[in-house]
Amino acid sequence: MSSEKLKEGEDYYIENGLYVFTKAYHIKRGYCCKNQCKHCPWGFKKNKKRISII
Repeated sequence: MSSEKLKEGEDYYIENGLYVFTKAYHIKRGYCCKNQCKHCPWGFKKNKKRISII
């Protein structure tokens, strides 16, 4: 991603005082950072449940 300034509402929004990056921002960036972002277009989510078979 280039050194363009981020646009509020397009690239991010503020929720409870925190910056939340949008799906559009992640797609522009072009890769997954694997930080469990709320709007990850690559599906890297923290809510995946592991099922163990014993």
